[in-house]
Amino acid sequence: MPKNKTKSKRIKAVSQKVKLFRAKEPLISVFMWGINSTINELTHVNIPPMLMPDDFKAYNKIKIDRQYFNKDNMPSHFKVKEYCPLVFRNLRERFRVTDSQYMLSLTGSEPVMKEDSGSTYYLTGDKRFIIKTLTREEVEEMHHILKHYHEYVVEYHSKTLLPQYFGAYRLTVEKQESYVVVMRNVFSHPLRVHRKYDLKGSTVQREASEKEKSKELPTFKDNDFVSEGHKMYIGNENKAELLEIIRRDVEFLSKNNLMDYRLLLGVHDADQGGNASGVDDESEETGGETDSVNSDNSPPESPGIVNSENKDPNAPSLFAHPVEIISIPSSDNAPKKSIYFVAIIDILTHYGMKKRTAQAAKTVKHGSHAQISTIPPDQYAKRFLDFMENIIV
Repeated sequence: MPKNKTKSKRIKAVSQKVKLFRAKEPLISVFMWGINSTINELTHVNIPPMLMPDDFKAYNKIKIDRQYFNKDNMPSHFKVKEYCPLVFRNLRERFRVTDSQYMLSLTGSEPVMKEDSGSTYYLTGDKRFIIKTLTREEVEEMHHILKHYHEYVVEYHSKTLLPQYFGAYRLTVEKQESYVVVMRNVFSHPLRVHRKYDLKGSTVQREASEKEKSKELPTFKDNDFVSEGHKMYIGNENKAELLEIIRRDVEFLSKNNLMDYRLLLGVHDADQGGNASGVDDESEETGGETDSVNSDNSPPESPGIVNSENKDPNAPSLFAHPVEIISIPSSDNAPKKSIYFVAIIDILTHYGMKKRTAQAAKTVKHGSHAQISTIPPDQYAKRFLDFMENIIV
């Protein structure tokens, strides 16, 4: 008799789905992986009601060593070190950034490499954050001022033009160390920036090169701004408040022996309109409607935007809403209707022996009365403020 044949059902093994952080550069893949891991790690930590001195020395370190890992997905060997996790989490909270927003922006899509004025950085897909590489000296300076910086942000309720720092990391990929910091993108507002300036208050070699001018959105400098006859037309009330914030910020920088910072100024021309994605207000792609600008090209009511008809009487006008970015509409008597985006950037340059030597060399080359950028912090602060007082009207 024939044997009974039993049918066996073939079961297909289903592998667990794991989120892989693939990027063109291994460094960015590791960075995205590290953000995901460190933020998830914080969900298991009891957040203390207040920061302690040890929190400013703490770090979280992760080491991955996978001999047979698929290198097409991630490097086989890497380390991620997160500096002062509770301090930066507290700063994110004070600047109104939740952990979930932070992780989604940094890991939801691959950050894009950008170049500006000779420096390289990465921009998140939603344009909210900048990932910038730091030198070892800049990392040391950040550690040195972090406690003072946090105290300053707390004392003035985040009302500052200083960079908004959200996280600092050391990434080691195939034995190569890189330091990165995550900051707010000054130009994350939907309105398009039509002109951009990097202003120090110095005049020596402070004009955009021909190569820079050939870019789609070049970064112009002090001499360009002055020779073009530009001003920031924001009216007396906003001028007084903005200068007070700048004075306070510059005093903080000077006290911490920092110099070589600059004011980053972006100008949106309301006559040209358009949003940051490059789609014009009346384009066919938007069907003649847009959420980023109103029909009169005025900015939407969003965090950090000044709206003279909707001010909080109990808060300064420049910070009438939770702070993201500072943008200021031009006054009624301005030659052109504009929106100004402003921030103080690149604040981690310590005035040490290296800068003193550079100052001496430049003084010999250009003369003692030349407006060189490398000068002691107190002199740098005064010149910076004088320049701002002249261009803001």
